[in-house]
Amino acid sequence: MNFQIQNSNNNDTDEIFRLYKIATDFQKTRFTHHWPQFDRKLVEIEISENRQWKIVVDGKIACVWATTFDDPQIWEERNEEPAVYIHRIATNPDFRGQNLVGKIVEWAKNYAKENQKQFIRMDTVGDNSGLITYYTKCGFEFLGLLKLKNTEGLPAHYENATVSLFEIDLRSK
Repeated sequence: MNFQIQNSNNNDTDEIFRLYKIATDFQKTRFTHHWPQFDRKLVEIEISENRQWKIVVDGKIACVWATTFDDPQIWEERNEEPAVYIHRIATNPDFRGQNLVGKIVEWAKNYAKENQKQFIRMDTVGDNSGLITYYTKCGFEFLGLLKLKNTEGLPAHYENATVSLFEIDLRSK
C-alpha cells in the first residue's frame, strides 16, 4: 500500500466529519461511551494550526487524527513532560485492517523527535479491553485507568468519564 501522511486542509473538513460519524455510529453499536458531534470550529482551528492529519492512499483519505503538545485535563501532572498527544483517530472503512494505527505510531515517533518530545500519548474513554490490546500491539504501554476530575471545555464524551491512558516512551528507543 502506497500511502502519504499529510496535514489536512480545509477541503478535507467534510470528509473528516464523515469519518467521525462513521466512527461514532460504530462506537454506538459496541460501547457505552461514544464520540459526540464535534464542533467544526475545533477541526478548523486544528487545520489552521497544522494539527489535523490524514493518511492518503491513492488519492483517498484512509484515516484522520489530530495532535497537540498539551493535554493537562487528561494527563494532569504528566502534562509537564514533553509529549505529543494523539486524538480522534478515525479510519475510513474501506481501509480497515491495514494497520493504519501502526503507521501513525511510526510517523509519530519521528514527529515527536523533530519537536523535541519524549513521549507519544493517547487516551480512550472507558475500559475497553479490545482497544487496550490493540493499542499495546501497536507499541503503546497501557498505563491504566484514570477518573477525570476537570472536564470543563473538553468534548462531551469526557464528562464523568474514566479514561484508559497509553504511552510510548521514546527515551528508551
